[in-house]
Parts: sequence; structure tokens; C-alpha cells
Amino acid sequence: MTTNADSHLPSADPVGGEDRPWFKFYPDAVPTQIPAVVEHSLSDMVRNAAANHGDNIAFSNLGGSLTFNEVDRLATDFAAFLQNDFGLEKGDRIVIQMPNLLQFPVAFYGALRAGLIVVNANPLYTVSELRETLQDSKPRAIVVMSNFAHKVEELLPGSTLEHVVITDAGDMLSQPKRSLINFAADKIKHMVPKFSIPEAVPFRAALKRGSEATWKDPELAQSDVALLQYTGGTTGGSKAAMLSHWNLLNNQEQFMGQIRNTLGEDRQHVVIAALPLYHVFALTVNAIGFFRFGSHNVLITNPRDMPGFVKTIHKSNPDGIMLVSTLAAALMDDPNFAKTAHSGLQITVAGGMALRSSVADRWREMTGKDITEGYGLTEASPVVAVNPTHIAPRQGTIGIPLPSTDVRIVGEDHMDVALGEPGELAVKGPQVMRGYWNNPEESANVLLDGGWLLTGDIATMDEDGFLRIVDRKKEIILVSGFNVFPGEIEDAAMLHPKVKEAGATGVPSESSGEAPKLYVVKRDETLTEGELREYLKTRLAGYKRPRDIVFVADLPKTNVGKVLRRALKELDADISTAGE
Repeated sequence: MTTNADSHLPSADPVGGEDRPWFKFYPDAVPTQIPAVVEHSLSDMVRNAAANHGDNIAFSNLGGSLTFNEVDRLATDFAAFLQNDFGLEKGDRIVIQMPNLLQFPVAFYGALRAGLIVVNANPLYTVSELRETLQDSKPRAIVVMSNFAHKVEELLPGSTLEHVVITDAGDMLSQPKRSLINFAADKIKHMVPKFSIPEAVPFRAALKRGSEATWKDPELAQSDVALLQYTGGTTGGSKAAMLSHWNLLNNQEQFMGQIRNTLGEDRQHVVIAALPLYHVFALTVNAIGFFRFGSHNVLITNPRDMPGFVKTIHKSNPDGIMLVSTLAAALMDDPNFAKTAHSGLQITVAGGMALRSSVADRWREMTGKDITEGYGLTEASPVVAVNPTHIAPRQGTIGIPLPSTDVRIVGEDHMDVALGEPGELAVKGPQVMRGYWNNPEESANVLLDGGWLLTGDIATMDEDGFLRIVDRKKEIILVSGFNVFPGEIEDAAMLHPKVKEAGATGVPSESSGEAPKLYVVKRDETLTEGELREYLKTRLAGYKRPRDIVFVADLPKTNVGKVLRRALKELDADISTAGE
């Protein structure tokens, strides 16, 4: 099915003569086309949010908070520091590697205000994974939480990094809480491995020096790249989507139209940001969308600390929670969550991975509210579709396309398939990326004439426009909303001298949606599962490591020798595992 007859791609006539059958599901307060974005940049957006919401709390975390005015002022201070002390210029890249802390929005918006391009790095990255990011993005600076600075120290020689800013967990808190939290993390919990980077600048010192310097407006344009967000893309293999200020500003406007309609604008709302801001979903929805809307974002640093998480929810009595299916399930498994008052909760949005129907049913029974499921991908900034928030969600679907978003369901020849038939989901809208960083070949594979993005996901469309994801053309393993690439696991395993061949795939997991499983052909029969697991700990972040390792005599391959990952699962019926 098509939704845009003037596309440069071949297309069939719209089914039923209706270009966009889902428009009827938008309430009168939500236009089907978003208005033109007035800000030139995300820096302008921060300035406008401060003017509109002033001394209201914008972010809170670990018992501290920042108002909209404080975010605006501190971002300017950090921008001035980056320009004057580090000499960074428009277009330079800067890595931010930290969990959800008050420092994150200050560093993020400060870097953008200086005209820099932000590169988000997962704090769980191993040295090898961080090295790949640094080699590809070639940043001049990094802002890193002290817990992970030892990895940066190892990578500094031979990298393009010239400058390091280091922050401790409690840096944005008032005394004595700041010192207590930082002391506990380092000396009591031993969460900060030893490191030595003599030239590194403490985050608080950077802000002070910036407050004494002059910020110079880099004159940003909407088309300027704001973010390099690493992803496996639609074809696997790590690459960075170039997301512009225009992409990100438009996507939050597309998404927040329904949110504003559901929550209303009569008062400030409290929203739980449980997903990490270095993930593009939370970045766009929480750090940009809800911030621009004037909401109070409660940042959760460690959602795995379930007692602390539940306590924060109880204290905040939020209007909304953004999470993934597995996190919702973990919350409901905590006995104290059922005792928590949910009277204020108006909206819960699950993104990043498929929402399990059992989780949706339990959530409704426990809270009296529905979970709204949506869909997106990094290359689309990321939100593409969502179930309308003013009606009961249609379970099993990813909802309807956002305003100003066109979709098509196409076959291998890029021709439209019949309504209801499966095909690859193609997307067009202002949220679609500019392309992959320094990778024109991969960009050309997914960005087609007319501005269409091939998502790599196989979908169907109902008669009234609701979309269902039925399969993935790409082989990415989705672990709690994070992309894990089979090739990366295989490459890491095959670096072990006793491994001859390796194949990885995803298998269902109650705790994470999917989990990696690794099939290995031994080069040396003395290789044990324990030995290989210890080796992979040095090469892969925890969520990327295989849950199961199976030793096999051979791997299924194509006639040109490529591992048939889809056929790996069929091996389980015929092989025996070998352990230690």
C-alpha cells in the first residue's frame, strides 16, 4: 500500500482511494500535518523553553534538580568553556558517555550550543566497542563519567581525542549530598576504577571557567547535524545516523502532538525518564519533547535498582512513564509497585522493542491504564508510528503513522504490495536522517528517491491504517530495546584462537525480549564454554554477550559460504551441547 501518489518510486493506486486512512484517528486538537518548526536549532529550543517555563523544575535526579533557567544558563557556560578553553569549533565531534544524570542535559545542550556534533556512547561499552566509535567519529573531546574514565585513558594514545571532561555522579547536587554520593560511589561501593588522565578537566571546573568566558553564537542552521547516533542500521554493522537539528525538532513535534492533547496544558506534568538519554528514543521524547513541552523529567540513573525505582515513582506520582516492555514487567514483579498509587498516571509509552500482550494486560490490571505501543528506528529520529493516546490501544499493532509521516509497504522490487500483505515498511517524513556518517554506500542502500527510508522491518497495514510488524528483514537482535548485531558477536568470538567459525542469532527471552545465542565450531577441541565466556567479557558489553553457547560440528551456509543465521535455530533439534 502507498500513501503518497507523487513518490519517485513506482506505486500502486491507494487502496480504497484514500491516501491516509488513519487520519480519522487524530482528534481535532492534533493536526495531521505538523506546523513549521520555528527554532533554528535545539539551542534556540532550550532558550525558548527557559523563557516559557523559567523557574519550573526541568530535570530532577538523585535528590537534586535543575530549573529551565538553570539548564539554559549552565548550557551556555559549558558551551563557552568548550569554545574558549578547548578551542572547539562548529562541526567538531564530542562524545558524551554517562547514564541519566543532571549533567547529561547540560553537556548535551551545551555542546550543541557551541555548534558541536554530539556522539552518544553507551557507558556499558567495552574498550573495543568504544575504540570503534572513536575511530569512526573522530571526536576532539569527550565528557565521561568517572566510572568509565579508565577505558578512555586506555584509548587516548592514538585517538583523535584532545580533551577530556570528567564528571562524578553527584556533581550537580548541592552540598553535602554531592560529596556524600561521590565518596560512596568511589570509596564505599568501589564503582570508580583507578585511572590517570592528568589533563582532564572536572565538570564543575569546566562550568565555572565557562561562566567567566564569553559564548560565541555559531549561527546554527536547521540542516546542521546535531547528533551522530550509532546503530546497526537496517542492514547490520555499526554505523552512525546523521540526525540534524531539523530532524530532532520535527520528530518531537510529531510525537508530542498527541501527548499534549492527552495530558492537557493546564499545569506542569511530571514524567519518568526510565530509559537512558544516550538512547535516541529517550533523548527525543524526554530530553527534547517533554522538555520543550515544559514537563518535569525525573531521570532514573539505574532502573535495575528496582526498589529505588519504585520509590521514585511513588514519591513523584508521575503523569507519564516512558519505558520498554521488559522494564514494565520488572516493575510489576516488584511487590511494592502494586502498592504504589497510580492515580496520577495518564500515559505510559513503551518503545524500543515489541510490547508483550501479557505485559500490557498486567499493566492495565495493576494500574488501570493502558500501555501505548509505538515504533521507531534510529534513522527516523526515531519515532515513526504510535497508537493514538486518546483511545484504547490496538494490541499487537504499532499504531498509526505520526503526523507529516508517509508510509508504504513494498516488495523486493519496491513496488507496493496489496493491502494486508506483508512487505518492507518504507517511511518518509521530516524525521528521516540525512544519511550515515562517512558511509555513502550504506546511505544509498536505505535512502531511496523521493526521500523514502527502507526500515528493514516487514510489516502489514490494516484497512484503517494500523501497522503491524511481523518480521525483521534485518538480523538485528533486540535486547531490552538495544540493537545487538550478530556479526559483532561472531567477530568477537572468532578472534579467540580456538574458535574456527561462529554464528549468532536471537532467541526469545522473558527478561529481555530477545537474547543472543552463539553457535561455535571449534578450532581446538580443548576450548570450553567457560573459557570463551571469559574471553567475550573483554570484547562485548554485558547485554551483547550470548546467553547460550552451543558447540557444533558445522554451520549452515549459503553456496558462497555465508552463514545462514535464520537456519541456526534449526540446529538445536539435531545437535548436542558441550560444556566444561
